[in-house]
Amino acid sequence: MKTKLKAELLREMHRGIEPLLLVNAWDAISARVCEAQGFTAVATGSAGCAAVLGYADGQKIPQAEMLMLVAAMARAVEVPVTADVEAGYGDAAATAQDLWRAGVVGMNLEDYAGGRLFPIEEAVANIKAIRAAVPAMVINARTELYLVKHGEASTRFARAVGRLNAYFEAGADCLFAPGVSDAETIGRLAAAVKGPLNILATVGTPPIAELKRLGVRRVSFGSGPSRVALGAYRRIARSIRDMGTFDALTTEAIPYAEVQKMLARG
Repeated sequence: MKTKLKAELLREMHRGIEPLLLVNAWDAISARVCEAQGFTAVATGSAGCAAVLGYADGQKIPQAEMLMLVAAMARAVEVPVTADVEAGYGDAAATAQDLWRAGVVGMNLEDYAGGRLFPIEEAVANIKAIRAAVPAMVINARTELYLVKHGEASTRFARAVGRLNAYFEAGADCLFAPGVSDAETIGRLAAAVKGPLNILATVGTPPIAELKRLGVRRVSFGSGPSRVALGAYRRIARSIRDMGTFDALTTEAIPYAEVQKMLARG
């Protein structure tokens, strides 16, 4: 499928009856597993991808290594791929061009890096630059106000809405407010923003059916899936170390042949 068509499909997924569910993958095989389970798009998670290559989250992974990893993920699947590239690595438009060349058709863009919340004018300019450089790119514009608890809590909602709506008017396709988990605030945000709202599902977030009722159009899971996988690995490692047992190899592991079959297509 051509890259531009994938972008059009991903953009349209935000307008469906059901919310777009993005069970964030962290490498090529997890992307293939996600696709094999019937998900219509694959999203990368910055923390999970960074961990694969031995880096902490927060733009610690070099841009070239992140691009290498997300390009491998895009090659591994037929469905559209959207990448979390944090704040854009200093040149959001150039990063968008690199992603597009790698077959990635969507990107998250944060408005916070290095302990600094970008002035709204700077964040808007970054979105406009991406739209000019790669017109078809699906932009998920993200404000960190809630996640980093920036400023006065009493003004946070109004500031978040103001930022997200400015990002939408600048050309963003979807609006992301991580750090919001209570149903009341989620519902108010969904009603107040001008574009589709993305919520990060984590401990304490309402279930997907409730998020749909509240008006959420996109649900992502961040580093959660990759940390669940790490938890399973730690569990079997401890079982081998402490009890000499490895039952999980027969009860939980995806069969070797199935993994090879998924990878053979690439």
